[in-house]
Amino acid sequence: MNEDLEKVEAIFLDLDGTIYLGDNLIPGALDFLSRVEKRGIKRFFLSNNSSKSVDQYLQKLQNLGIPCKKDEILLSTHDLLSWLQSKRVTKTWAIATKGMCDMMENRGISTRDENPEFVVLGYDTEINYEKISTASIHMHKGVPLVASHPDIVCPSPNGDLPDVGAYLAMLKATTGVAPLHITGKPNPGMILHKIEELGLEPSSCAMVGDRLYTDMEMAIQAGCVSVLVLSGEATLDSLKDSGKNVDLVIQSVNDLLQE
Repeated sequence: MNEDLEKVEAIFLDLDGTIYLGDNLIPGALDFLSRVEKRGIKRFFLSNNSSKSVDQYLQKLQNLGIPCKKDEILLSTHDLLSWLQSKRVTKTWAIATKGMCDMMENRGISTRDENPEFVVLGYDTEINYEKISTASIHMHKGVPLVASHPDIVCPSPNGDLPDVGAYLAMLKATTGVAPLHITGKPNPGMILHKIEELGLEPSSCAMVGDRLYTDMEMAIQAGCVSVLVLSGEATLDSLKDSGKNVDLVIQSVNDLLQE
């Protein structure tokens, strides 16, 4: 077993680029999850990808043969909702998918308000010009922007695709406005609240992911064991260039918890 994981009681797992890539499981992912279960380690699935609702992620994981419960899925949308509710925001204009809008509206936050308190930006795979242009008009009028996460690209089997970070660059070029706040990874609160709920210490938990500036940065800030997989975005060269000190570097989750 990897020495860094000998005392781990909970593992937080990124999804895209770590457990699956697009609609395909990373080879050995199911075997790895079986080893996690066999050792009695709690596991949670994390994603900055705010294009889908919890129910949609649950369905995708189950379709891939991964048994999962709703409370085992933590999304950047959850972090965003908590932030909006802490500010008592109820009116927004959202550049977001139906799945994300449904999650917001289920919490009493409008997503198509003519006089929004915030423009909300998620990973909108259903994006259109009306959403962008209306958001720009609101921002020119002084409506602040909040984003669900900072990821620049979304990994896919056919190459990286534009994500929220790319949309942010577009809106900054159009309006000159930067987001007031960005939720999701690498904010350590995304996992620290769950670690506290479990009654664990961060040092007894591991964060496994493929991104240096979100997954690994969050693990480092939270004080968790940081495990970088090379099955998604990061490479050994990008790790070297980043200057980050991660605890463990592996090719994929298939290398974890092997006897």
